[in-house]
Amino acid sequence: MHHLVRSLAMTALAVCCSAALASPQADQAPHGKLPSWAVPQAYKLAFKVDPAQQTFTGTTTIKVDLKQASDYLWLDGRDLNVSKVTITDAAGNAHDGKYMAVAPNEGVSRIDFGSTLQPQSLTLTIDYTAPLNQQLQGLYKVSHAGTPYAMTQMEPISARFAFPGFDEPGFKTPYDITLTVPSDLAAVANTKQISETSAGDKWKTLSFARTQPLPTYLVAFAVGPWDIVNGPDIAPSDYRSDVLQLRGIAAHGEGHRMQHVLSETPSIIHTLENYYGFGYPFGKLDLLAAPDFSAGAMENPGLVTFRDWLLLLDPDSAAMYVRSSFDVTAHELAHQWTGDTVTLAWWDDLWLNEAFATWMQQKVTMKVHPEYRADLDRITQAQGAMQSDSLVSARKIRQPITGNGDIETAFDNITYRKGAAVLGMFEGYVGEDTYQKGMRAYIQAHKFGNATADDLVNAIATAANQGDTFKHAFNSFLDQSGVPYVQTKLEQKGGKTILHLSQSRYLPVGSTGDAKRVWGIPMCVRYGTADGSKVQCEMFDKATGTMELADAGNATWVMPNAYARGYYRFSLAKSQWADLTKHIASLSDTEQLAYADGIDAGFRHGDLDAADALAALKPLAGASTREVVIAPLETVAWIYRHEAQTDAQRAKVVDWVSKAYLSRMEQLGYHRKAGEADGDSILRTALAHALALDFKLPDVRAALLKQGNAALTKKADGHLDLAAADADLLGSALAVAVQEHGKPAVDALIAELPQTTDPALRNAMLAGLSATDTPELANQARDFALTKQVKVGEMAAILRGSRDTPAAREALWQWFTAHYDQVVARTGSFASGVLPRLAGGGGCSTAEADRLQAYFKPRLKDITGADRGLAQTSEQTLLCATLKAKQNPAAILR
Repeated sequence: MHHLVRSLAMTALAVCCSAALASPQADQAPHGKLPSWAVPQAYKLAFKVDPAQQTFTGTTTIKVDLKQASDYLWLDGRDLNVSKVTITDAAGNAHDGKYMAVAPNEGVSRIDFGSTLQPQSLTLTIDYTAPLNQQLQGLYKVSHAGTPYAMTQMEPISARFAFPGFDEPGFKTPYDITLTVPSDLAAVANTKQISETSAGDKWKTLSFARTQPLPTYLVAFAVGPWDIVNGPDIAPSDYRSDVLQLRGIAAHGEGHRMQHVLSETPSIIHTLENYYGFGYPFGKLDLLAAPDFSAGAMENPGLVTFRDWLLLLDPDSAAMYVRSSFDVTAHELAHQWTGDTVTLAWWDDLWLNEAFATWMQQKVTMKVHPEYRADLDRITQAQGAMQSDSLVSARKIRQPITGNGDIETAFDNITYRKGAAVLGMFEGYVGEDTYQKGMRAYIQAHKFGNATADDLVNAIATAANQGDTFKHAFNSFLDQSGVPYVQTKLEQKGGKTILHLSQSRYLPVGSTGDAKRVWGIPMCVRYGTADGSKVQCEMFDKATGTMELADAGNATWVMPNAYARGYYRFSLAKSQWADLTKHIASLSDTEQLAYADGIDAGFRHGDLDAADALAALKPLAGASTREVVIAPLETVAWIYRHEAQTDAQRAKVVDWVSKAYLSRMEQLGYHRKAGEADGDSILRTALAHALALDFKLPDVRAALLKQGNAALTKKADGHLDLAAADADLLGSALAVAVQEHGKPAVDALIAELPQTTDPALRNAMLAGLSATDTPELANQARDFALTKQVKVGEMAAILRGSRDTPAAREALWQWFTAHYDQVVARTGSFASGVLPRLAGGGGCSTAEADRLQAYFKPRLKDITGADRGLAQTSEQTLLCATLKAKQNPAAILR
């Protein structure tokens, strides 16, 4: 899944039927895993769904292996109004049972048999009704152009909203799905439709082929007036004998915009099949553009669902959308092997799904679209993960699960991006071919079943002929949080060049963490020689060590993360930083990214001041590679936003930015050129946004304002002329226009958004509304975010904005605390974990951290997962405040 946000305070489940037994207590319910003495073997799911209604009905039939004598069993169900439970024993005898919601807020329920049953195969049949969810969970309702649709999002633990069952990844069974829907609507599910029959006046029943064994979180279907368009058939491969049917599913009137993504999909499937040596096993493949969605996309086998803007593309769509479409599609299709064919046994190994899909997507992208430079994406994403991983409150990749909140907050930078970086690091250590051999063995050994971290690590170790040292090194990154910090010191001794190494946990200035920690780091060092440079690698798995640099010479320079493949940060003495800066042209673009991160790490560690950082980062702005060009901007923006105190200091930073980037911006221009590389389009977008909105360079703002004014001009039909701006720059242009014109621009966008169905245009308007820079207008935009004119999945786009200054954050805080209940009532999946960040993210003072703690601590009992979000947002706020106090603003003028 590519990843908003989880609701609270659900209503209690209704109690059904006969067999009057004493009600069990909530403290009797299992927390976390269900007991293993009742195991599902197969499901039949029958739903009657009309998206125009508020509720649906269902009948769930589960074949269960009862492994011990009992008069009850536990299962998951939430907000289900159960009317009847029938228990059929192994002899075919049927009697009524009783369904009770024991822990409604967790979705844990119990079925009482009425008498003790011996171990045997049982069949449970459960009839119920339930609401079509309003918060993008389970079976939920959404609309496009005023027309209702119903669709599913079950991951991680939302299947229990749609049907009663054993809602855990370790329980994989086949499913038979039937959907009874209005006759004029279409319906799709994980598998091919195999029959259609009349179901009475204006209804029909559709049956679908039995699925492969799946966990509950991968069950998927959708009902509505969908456009269903055929893509190119995916030809057989060396590993799949059948032609694979490919279709696009979109809201009515949008299907024609699916052709680009459908044309790209066959190359992705073939690349994955060739890598894993295992054919796509799910029979057909539909890609569905969801009108509203809580995640970025979801890997349901046979029916992959996406936010609509990722799939609905036109010839002039923003380059960022086109590239993101490919990347996310590759991610979700990679899941068909890691996640769908082989599934994690429990949520502590979510990385086996998400880290692998992220890592594999990057491999696919490098193969099919090498110009996208996914190798650089992996590095920049790993560096973003390092920022999160520098917190004491950071999760481990393999974090123990203590409750539903831990499951919901596991979908983060650590799982996805740190996990992918660690996989890439150990792939580099053993070699790509060896790693592939291990991955193929892993898939074959666990196909259509479940796996754990040990299964994967052992498969790689076996393929590489590695023993316990390798496994310990791999597990050192899985089972402990934090970023390794490799400190280096050069010494000339006896005619040899020795690099002294020590490792600890990287902690920013002000951190309360314990730095004493050791990893098994596959470490490579590049260093200067008389004829260029050399690379030397070793497994550094002790607190201290040395590396002899052969042929280094007395005047060598050192890059302690050659290829930027290692998931670690490094430090150098100031003289060594100066030497490395002089030789920056000798580094690859990947290593230049590691250099940029090293400077930022040294700055946040308190070793470098603003002048040091600005001088060291300056050469990168002139690089030829987009990712390197923009690498300094986050560090420079922090200095501008938090450290610069006087007009002279701010002007000095703006002057640095102007000299570093303005000529590049002018060279790119403010409109896409015919035939230009998409990397140039994306660089234009990034620079225009940063220069106009972060640093407010007048020339760039004027150019964007011109486009924003044109976009806000009304056409003859009364709509805004949003096509008048460059598609890549529309969001930034509207943001500048909102800041320059104030209320008239905000009013125009609020009036236009409900009349616009195009998701890219909606995203641009949301970006404009999020850029308001007065409390009154920011509150107007936030109030609008709470209305049904803004989709649930779009709310955060507005709420994340307008927080760059203390005054803006104060206004946000006052609004958020006054509207807390309304925000919670609307937000969808994953909301609880991000609520503290929505309210207090970007803070940089002790007072802001204190008020965040005081407000949210009493509410933690009601919002699962918010404890980690609170800890991390508070810690980030305090670290920002400490760094601000540590740095001397006068250094900016040095």
